Amino acid sequence: MPGTGLDPIDRKILAELQADGRMTNVELARRVGISAPPCLRRVRTLEEAGYIQGYHARVDARQLGFEVQVFAMVGLSSQAEADLSAFEARCRAWPLVRECHMLNGEIDFILKCVAPDLSTFQTFLTGELTAAENVASVKTSLVIRNSKDAPGVPFDVLEKRLSRSA
Repeated sequence: MPGTGLDPIDRKILAELQADGRMTNVELARRVGISAPPCLRRVRTLEEAGYIQGYHARVDARQLGFEVQVFAMVGLSSQAEADLSAFEARCRAWPLVRECHMLNGEIDFILKCVAPDLSTFQTFLTGELTAAENVASVKTSLVIRNSKDAPGVPFDVLEKRLSRSA
């Protein structure tokens, strides 16, 4: 099972950093119950192994003037690997697309988009997204309210699963 190669201290380090990536190494070490030098070594090892992929500030999109959030469900004409990769590359280049997930089932991709207003999103939708090569269909849903936006993973669920299998 992925993630089980980590010991409880590594998982606690990850959980603490996920909750607050700005804390000092000294505070992190105190919270996980080890001294600062080995804590820093463990964090660096977790970064190098790819468990920690970066540190980010969570900004409030609406406070910054991005009033519109939309999920776009995209169907492609071709699902050949080259076409899927080309679409993913296009998504990475579009600033309004904040997340892009390939799915199985009726749609090929779901995109999370933000825009300052509906007009800006509509211009992107008609001028770029639906006009993009290989795009066969796009269905959009405007976000009315966000009830939960939890970053990362639920470490408590992982700990329960690991304790049952031990």
